[in-house]
Amino acid sequence: MLTTLAIANYRSLREIIVPLGPLNVVTGPNGSGKSNLYRALRLLALTARGGVISSLAREGGLQSTLWAGPERFSRAVEAGDAPVEGTVRKDAVSLRLGFAGDAFGYAIDLGLPISSSSQFSLDPVIKRECIWSGPILRPSALLVDRQGPMIRVRAESGEWMTLAQPVAGFDSMMTEYADPRGAPEMIAVREQIRSWRFYDHFRTDELAPARQVQIGTHSPVLADDGANLAAALQTIREIGDGAALDTAVGDAFPGARVEIVNHQGRFEVALRQEGLLRPLRGAELSDGTLRYLLLVAALLSPRPPALLVLDEPETSLHPDLLPSLARLIALASRQSQVLVVSHATRLVAALEREAGSQSIVLERKLGATVLADADALDVPPWKWLTR
Repeated sequence: MLTTLAIANYRSLREIIVPLGPLNVVTGPNGSGKSNLYRALRLLALTARGGVISSLAREGGLQSTLWAGPERFSRAVEAGDAPVEGTVRKDAVSLRLGFAGDAFGYAIDLGLPISSSSQFSLDPVIKRECIWSGPILRPSALLVDRQGPMIRVRAESGEWMTLAQPVAGFDSMMTEYADPRGAPEMIAVREQIRSWRFYDHFRTDELAPARQVQIGTHSPVLADDGANLAAALQTIREIGDGAALDTAVGDAFPGARVEIVNHQGRFEVALRQEGLLRPLRGAELSDGTLRYLLLVAALLSPRPPALLVLDEPETSLHPDLLPSLARLIALASRQSQVLVVSHATRLVAALEREAGSQSIVLERKLGATVLADADALDVPPWKWLTR
């Protein structure tokens, strides 16, 4: 389980250290930085899949994603006695992301190339990456250390071993080095990150993939776009917790039951409701009903991830469904660490009543996202990498 999430210089996240528990509810007013926190966590997950540089490019490059305010605020500015003004930059351009848990921690530092005649000169490069043991970065706890193109791995004897193969500035060491004997901790951290799942804004329009008839194969994991919804629900019924599936659907829609229609190997989701002579097919379901079934498939996965992140799952749902959704999320948090980003008061309140839940309230101060009640959250210590 992750205990700390750290982000610096990503959009409104000038520097924020977030404590994490089994069930985390991120909330706050519009514009407080909830979406930025979600996007930063998703960006961090891409390091293990080789997509962090391209993802930043799609966002407009490092210059568009960096914190747009001054490097530091004077005491007079913080007190409101002076206006915010630009200053001469003293520190290197840096976007930093990291997390820590009881077993391992990981951090990455991205910046700009020193000089280049390449057409890709505005692409960010990875300046440093580290993996360490325990929740706090210390020199003695370092296990894998990448500085520029070179990677060092700590051997069993405690001595450092430098790898002969350098790494390109646009490649993460997480994807370029895979030696289970030389660095088993890197394999462990990489596979942990790769198991993370993110779900946000499922399509529910008339052409949404979840409404269509799809080829049915065992699907223990719901696809990002929900295209394999029918297969995922049938997989839960056959090799997962079918009773929990029936309970979740009946909790939201009393007397209802999910059925999967098999068209010679092509599956279609259907919902049988009390009083109707036939089940409603996927094309007939309301947006809210379809979205709830998508969330059921995501949260009852027979292959639970290490971390499950939901961004505004209340979208299109009637307020009366939110307590049912909260109970479903709480059930999922027994198998996976869960982080929910939401501004639905009823959902937040319901989740806060669940055992092990933690509310993370964000707000803006001088344009920067901060924790609204940091003292009450017991923010853990964190130390950033140095170049």
